[in-house]
Amino acid sequence: MRWEDFRQSDNIEDRRGDDSGGGGGIGLPMGGGGLGMGTIIILGILGYALGIDPRILIGGAEMINGGGGRPQIQQERVQQANRQPSQPNDAIGRFVSATLAQNEDVWSEILPAQKGVKFVAPRLVIFDGVTNSACGTAQSAMGPFYCPVDRKIYLDTSFFNDMRSKLGGGGDFAYAYVIAHEMGHHIENQLGILGKVQQAQQRATSKAQANQLSVRVELMADCLAGVWAANADRKWQILEKGDVEKAIATATAIGDDRLQRSSGRVVPDSFTHGSSAQRVEWLQRGLKSGQIDSCNTFSK
Repeated sequence: MRWEDFRQSDNIEDRRGDDSGGGGGIGLPMGGGGLGMGTIIILGILGYALGIDPRILIGGAEMINGGGGRPQIQQERVQQANRQPSQPNDAIGRFVSATLAQNEDVWSEILPAQKGVKFVAPRLVIFDGVTNSACGTAQSAMGPFYCPVDRKIYLDTSFFNDMRSKLGGGGDFAYAYVIAHEMGHHIENQLGILGKVQQAQQRATSKAQANQLSVRVELMADCLAGVWAANADRKWQILEKGDVEKAIATATAIGDDRLQRSSGRVVPDSFTHGSSAQRVEWLQRGLKSGQIDSCNTFSK
């Protein structure tokens, strides 16, 4: 994959080696008198919809829930929110920054053209080990994720090493696919999909039903990653021989059935991201079409 000659994004927060962002992390309370992840995300979406700082809603809910008197946590949130972007200088940091910039440039063009929605770029936080997010403490073991409350992507780049050594994936385009997948969640957020899914999950009559909604969200993000790649290749010819195969190998490696099989037993009702075959199918769908509307996993 070609990336070395592309611009660097202005929306990178490099927290690696920053004790104020990790070191055990305070994060948001996740039980024992604090708020759960689902509640935090819902309050965040509600805040953005109403034009209210979501930290105000979350803080108020914590006080009602018995979580008041936590000035250190509130101060931590403000510090993270006010943190300025910083440009990484190492090779992996520059790769992440260039890939994010490619995503920004593609989505700035195709989101308004295809859906009539102005693209607002998220920030991407690079960290090592642990850091804080508006959705709770981010840890390496969680893998990359998107937080709709602060609209940031969180990535410990050691995940790329795990992809290569433990999951059988690897290569620049495979790593770019991971970043583009998280950007896909941001696009879902901008389209209002994440909020609707959260509400539907609250109404779900079973855990399996809620999980199925999660699978649809994840598969759509896979497809949107393919949409980005198709349009980026059309604009700049970024793909090189073997790149697509590496991304497909990664999608296969991180399917729920593949991961569950490695630990003993496959339970489809517990899937939250989709099977290997589903992830490959939707990534390829986006790659072939380059169209957002081809990624409607909720119509299937």
